[in-house]
Formats: sequence, C-alpha cells, structure tokens
Amino acid sequence: MSDGVDLGRRRFLGAATGVTSAVGIAFAAVPFLASWKPSARAQALGAPVEVDISKLDDGALLRVEWRGKPVWVLKRTPEMIERLSQADDMVRDPQSEEPQQPEYAANRLRSIKPEVLVVIGSCTHLGCSPTPRFEFGAEDLGADWPGGFFCACHGSKFDLAGRVWKGVPAPLNLVVPPHQYIDDTTVLVGVDEGVA
Repeated sequence: MSDGVDLGRRRFLGAATGVTSAVGIAFAAVPFLASWKPSARAQALGAPVEVDISKLDDGALLRVEWRGKPVWVLKRTPEMIERLSQADDMVRDPQSEEPQQPEYAANRLRSIKPEVLVVIGSCTHLGCSPTPRFEFGAEDLGADWPGGFFCACHGSKFDLAGRVWKGVPAPLNLVVPPHQYIDDTTVLVGVDEGVA
C-alpha cells in the first residue's frame, strides 16, 4: 500500500469494469449482428421450390415461381423430342455449349431427363415472357416451325429445348435453373443435382 491507495481494490474495480463492459458490448452486438441476417421472407424467396410433376400430362407446361422468376416445366412427348433434331440447323447453339445451363443439362435436350425440360421463362433479349407455341408448322411462324417458345415483343424464337433461333434478337438460349429430382415425380428447383 502506498500513499493510502488500496491497489487490490483498484485492480478489482478495474477488472469488474472491464468484465461488465465486455458483457455489455456482447449484449449490444447480438441484435446488431442478427440484423445482418436475411429476413424470413427473403430466405423464403430464395428457397428451393418443389414441383410435383406426377399429374403433368404429356405435352403440357407447368408454371412455378422461384426467386421471383417464372420457371417452366414442360413434359415433352416422344414426338416433341424427335422434332428437336429438326431444329438443330435452325438454332444458334445446337449442343448447348454456352453457359446457359448447369453442366448436367449441357446437352442437346438441355435436361436431366429427356422428357422433362426445366427453364426460366424469360427471353434472354430483354426479359419478356415468351409464349408457348408447341404446334408444328404454325402458320404465323413458318411451315418449318417445329414448336417451341415465341417472344412476340421482338420476334425471338426458341425450340422445345429453349435453344435460341439464329438471326433473332435474343442472344442466348433460355436459362436452365439448377434443379434435381427428389424422386421420379418431384423436381426440386434451386438446388444443383447432388448438392442437397
């Protein structure tokens, strides 16, 4: 003890003040750090979407939404799949070599299963929504039209695999979102095959 100062008491008060400050900072930081997490609504918007295709008829299109984007699930008939080969000479990227799909869908049919196409229904030109036009030889689209999707806004055409036509405003194929099959009749959109 020197000059009437109680050093033991001073150390105790200093330590107590330090511990109290640390606890106070921790309590103040928890809500602040929690505010950085995405909200439940934002998490729900980005969450994968399960699509039941058990009742989807052959040749029918099912529309769902994932991350605010329209996702189309088309159940192609054997005839539709055969018509894709007729479109090979008319499309810009017949083997789907450009990165508009996950690696497991980088094929001529742009799908995991030949009969099921999963694409984002937004034109790659300006984001308009093309119209499904599955009929063969539609009068307004030409006698060689094998069926597909037509964007009436600027005239872009896509075949039944979402491959873009040559010489149209759209520069790329329709985007295939990440997806996988949970079972034979359920597609999970938003998760890559083998990740979940």
